[in-house]
Amino acid sequence: MSDHDADIHKADLGKDPARVSGMFDEVAAGYDRTNTVLSLGQDRLWRIATTRAVAPHAGQRILDLAAGTGASSVALAKSGAEVTAGDFSPGMIAEGRRRHGHVPNVTFVQADAMDLPFEDDSFDAVTISFGLRNVNDPKRALREMLRVTTPGGRLVVCEFSHPQNPAFEGAYRFYNDRILPVVAKTVSSNADAYDYLNESIRDWPDQVTLAGWLRDAGWTQVAHRDLTFGIVALHRGVKPHAGA
Repeated sequence: MSDHDADIHKADLGKDPARVSGMFDEVAAGYDRTNTVLSLGQDRLWRIATTRAVAPHAGQRILDLAAGTGASSVALAKSGAEVTAGDFSPGMIAEGRRRHGHVPNVTFVQADAMDLPFEDDSFDAVTISFGLRNVNDPKRALREMLRVTTPGGRLVVCEFSHPQNPAFEGAYRFYNDRILPVVAKTVSSNADAYDYLNESIRDWPDQVTLAGWLRDAGWTQVAHRDLTFGIVALHRGVKPHAGA
């Protein structure tokens, strides 16, 4: 990668789809391991919390967007639900199929969150973890998720957010700005990608703003709760029935 390309990764917060997809292609093989290291193991706890919020059960149809290599999809599928693991990055999808292609109730599909390749009312629940902030138009993606969800179905968004305690916020920013880049260079195949991700976290809106986006997209019963002191937030919504 040239210095120019690295600058593009760091500075391009316009989230050009081709560049974002290519970035994730490059880190697919070591993505899960790197995330566990950089999050100090918290990523596993966040996945458990997200699975519980979705509350999957046998026979349910679930769309897991930004599924990456499929770790979250497999967790959901343990309930017996039929899970579609969607991701914009073909590299991530290929790695997911390699790792989890043997799981009978998980199907991997390359999918653009802004233009989902599914019929209306296709899923009982839709979830997206750590992917909404990488979508070029997240508000449009939230509307697309509503379209493919059955009336009464649920949305669960797990995404980085903003700690509300000023002292903890300062410590968190220090870790992201000073420590995370050093660790990323040690454990990641593409440290520049994590510079981009760090910037995308810093520029992402807070919990209340994202909740407003969900309501504007048409979701009802919108609520959120913080995980790990607000480093991450779980947002939830329900698709209203016609005429409601």
